[in-house]
Amino acid sequence: MTLSFGGKVWRLRAEPLDSHRQLAKASGLQELFSGILAHRQLETPQQVEHYLRPLLSHLTDPLEMKDMDKAVDRLVLALESGESCAIFGDYDVDGVTSSALLYRYLGALGNPPRIYIPDRLTEGYGPNAKAMQTLANEGVRLVITVDCGITAFEALQVASDIGLDVIVTDHHQGREQLPQAVAVINPNRYDESFIHKELAGVGVAFYLVMAINRALRQRHWFPARCQEPDLKSLLDLVAIGTIADVASLTGMNRPLTSTGLRVAASPVKAGLCALMEVAGLRGGMNAGQVGFQIAPRINAGGRLGQGSLGAELLITNDPERAGEIAAILEAYNQERQAIEKKITQEAIQQIDSMRQVDQPLGMVIAAQGWHPGVVGIVASRLAERYHRPVVVLGMDEAGGGKGSARSIPGLDLLAAVTVCEEYLLAFGGHRAAAGMTLKPGSLAAFTSAFDRAVREQNSPEMFQPLLPVDGTLEISLVNLELAGRIERLQPFGRGNPEPVWILKNVRLMDARILKDRHLKCMLADPWEAVMDAIAFGVFPGVLGTEMVQTTGRLDVAGTLSINRYNNREKIQFIIKDARPAQG
Repeated sequence: MTLSFGGKVWRLRAEPLDSHRQLAKASGLQELFSGILAHRQLETPQQVEHYLRPLLSHLTDPLEMKDMDKAVDRLVLALESGESCAIFGDYDVDGVTSSALLYRYLGALGNPPRIYIPDRLTEGYGPNAKAMQTLANEGVRLVITVDCGITAFEALQVASDIGLDVIVTDHHQGREQLPQAVAVINPNRYDESFIHKELAGVGVAFYLVMAINRALRQRHWFPARCQEPDLKSLLDLVAIGTIADVASLTGMNRPLTSTGLRVAASPVKAGLCALMEVAGLRGGMNAGQVGFQIAPRINAGGRLGQGSLGAELLITNDPERAGEIAAILEAYNQERQAIEKKITQEAIQQIDSMRQVDQPLGMVIAAQGWHPGVVGIVASRLAERYHRPVVVLGMDEAGGGKGSARSIPGLDLLAAVTVCEEYLLAFGGHRAAAGMTLKPGSLAAFTSAFDRAVREQNSPEMFQPLLPVDGTLEISLVNLELAGRIERLQPFGRGNPEPVWILKNVRLMDARILKDRHLKCMLADPWEAVMDAIAFGVFPGVLGTEMVQTTGRLDVAGTLSINRYNNREKIQFIIKDARPAQG
């Protein structure tokens, strides 16, 4: 087993069959796309067509989801009678965009709801009894939860007892028991047969809006009572929330996010325009920019105790107010980055202080005083660095703690956490991420139990860092047409990874180090065909050092991109890893 300079094994993502090669040819694609079709389990020309041209007409009927009809009936009743409604949203980007989406839609119908975003630090995740009582005291009669609620049994029982009707919309894994509610809409509820489990919370909220809109159209609301809202204009919110939540960009998420990113290319929402301004984005955004530039700024307020700011930003139509909020969130984001950097460094020191033989496969890292609003980001950084599922806990003086966990590809994190539930006051999440509250005095027992669960549920091979690759490319065959076809596979993300290609037997030419961090070079194959290439953030580090010091030929793995500058297009290879040439 040969390791790369980056310490990884390169493994073909999927081995195509002859049928995939024939399907690629029939779809007008080069043979190298056959592995991509195999990995995405595309088996028919129609599936390939839907994948390459994701359209809103491909969306499944929202009434296929359980309780959708009940939710629509109750909401229509509220709209017809002018009842006071509230949205209870989570404080992350998925919850905030879901809240803004429903607010904008119901507001366009003349019934703008109250938005309630809980304080991460004092209220924690999900509906709570005190919040339900507050809303009831304000005269609210109907509450719609977004991106939360599926396990809020106590809070929603209180809501029912005080006369509040609740519609739950969520996407987190449900249990056999359902909360007390008029309707529970969740593709991942225990008894749900709806096949599109990939929807984020904002996708579920959009499905509810589609169903309501159809019902109102059938009741001749439009244009008798108001103009019919433009549902497509809400899809920028769906795209941002879906990508930020790292939902799989497959199935129904593909038409939702691809259309939403096109809507975002010409932003009209004052808040989104302000966000793009502070992020330095021009002419729209791609999935990577949403994940690394837009989402962290929306999230920043919620992470530091001002969760309502993100929702206010996305519902305001006042450019001046939007600019003020964006500036506040930018400052919060910088503060968050500083806190995150400090905690990450302390966590790395804690892990590296363990003897190598004692390092667990399921890592639990904890310290008193760690900010609970940023431990999820720290967990992501550590999971990527050590290729282990990681729980990061901010401990309190009583010996309890609040934390977040992040997984590695292929490992079911929620299954491991569930085994440890006797040590937790509360928990929830899905395969890739989870949140939890630790019982006082349970850290040592939870740490052992989590590591044991991870070991028992997974094979040792799961923990070998891998670089999945999609095939081999010849430099001489690369052109703008090929790069453009690969671009058509966007948006890239979980479930739809950007294709990684191997260039074999190449040598580095004209290598230059940029800003002490990046490697800029040319790659030449044995026949002297050349291509521009860059490796980002490889200095200081083994990968950058080995590449510039190796005198022989290399195999280089990376992605193809089109570098657009001054109305010119040029192909560039983005280097992810390298190893001595394998022949």
